[in-house]
Amino acid sequence: MTTRKAIVPKGMEFVRDEIGYAPGVLVGNTLYIAGQIGRNSERQLVEDKRQQFIQCFENMKAVLNTANMSFNNVVEVTSYHTDMRDLPLYMEVRNLYFGDCLPAWTAIGAASLCGSPGYFLEVKAIAVKE
Repeated sequence: MTTRKAIVPKGMEFVRDEIGYAPGVLVGNTLYIAGQIGRNSERQLVEDKRQQFIQCFENMKAVLNTANMSFNNVVEVTSYHTDMRDLPLYMEVRNLYFGDCLPAWTAIGAASLCGSPGYFLEVKAIAVKE
């Protein structure tokens, strides 16, 4: 039977304890990363759009690191955008993290994210440890 392990980086325990889900779930050698948003370690929304995008990827990086993986292990990304005109900015920030090792990608427009105004991006991913 394949093992299943919740991946909860330091500082994200409240996600598990208060909201009721794991930031990541490792099943065998596959890591499923829940949607990451632009909320910092103090649980505050990062208001600047570019910095919010960076925070999304920093949060994803924390999940990957906790599972002993990196962006090189990511094979698929789904991004949710409240404004699809932000795709060039998204791609610029994404490329800071992925470099030449680009995953499969799907971008989806969303009317709102997290049930609150001010969130511009949510990103989820799948990573595989070789």
